[in-house]
Amino acid sequence: MRRGVLLAVFLLFCAASGWTRGGSEAGDGGGGLPEAGAESHPEIGAAAGEDRAGTEGEDGPPGPRPRDAETDGYAAAREALVERAIIGAGISDPRVIAAMRSVPRHEFVLPEHRSLAYRDTALPINAGQTISQPYVVAFMTEALALEPTDTVLEVGTGSGYQAAVLAEIVESVYSVEIIDVLAQSARERLDRLGYDNVTVARGDGYYGLEHAAPFDAVIVTAAAGHIPPPLMDQLRPGGRMVIPVGPVYSVQVLILVEKQPGGEVTTRQLLPVRFVPMTGQVQGDDPARGE
Repeated sequence: MRRGVLLAVFLLFCAASGWTRGGSEAGDGGGGLPEAGAESHPEIGAAAGEDRAGTEGEDGPPGPRPRDAETDGYAAAREALVERAIIGAGISDPRVIAAMRSVPRHEFVLPEHRSLAYRDTALPINAGQTISQPYVVAFMTEALALEPTDTVLEVGTGSGYQAAVLAEIVESVYSVEIIDVLAQSARERLDRLGYDNVTVARGDGYYGLEHAAPFDAVIVTAAAGHIPPPLMDQLRPGGRMVIPVGPVYSVQVLILVEKQPGGEVTTRQLLPVRFVPMTGQVQGDDPARGE
């Protein structure tokens, strides 16, 4: 109901007067529009980027990571965010909710923005980029319908926050980042926090990571004018991809791509969004494919 009402508001708003540009990033998330009636949501339109946990639940590994989530000084703020902006916004997958409760988002933002880490909004990180809005991270993660034994490809590492959320849920995460300084800092950060089932590669995510394919799921955190064929080729039959598709610096649509067991592909529109463009080969450049 919330998404349907907000989508109607968004369409009327766009038709009448356009939109206000939000933040931008090449890594885990993108720019977008503020959501009516809530804190600023720079990534989504008015319709709305190492080792797994050491404990096992009824569904097997990985399960939530037993770190110091209750004693890091941000537990109450993190729980309030999850209750208000994740569960309260309709996210219902228990694994996704547990991951959002566990990942210390304050570790993935700049020190001067730690006091804002548990607001449901994008925040600046290094290289002029941003860390994604928590709701967008949760929504895209839930759309993948992940299983504990899955291997996931992320295109656009950013600070590593989305990769950490994925790593709480699945067995293995591969993340590709085109900006060298972000790839290096995310790799070091994830290693320090114990996410040793995340492999960060520096390269052009348009090409995916052929040597690690096939993937059970692919998540893309920058907009493309089309779905990159290499990512489709590397998606396992029965797998899912979420990707924002549409024109540069305009409203795009978050697309759910499903590759059926027989190889046929279906797509479904999920949300209007606004992400910065994917760079590299998709725009005619051709940096290293992955390192």
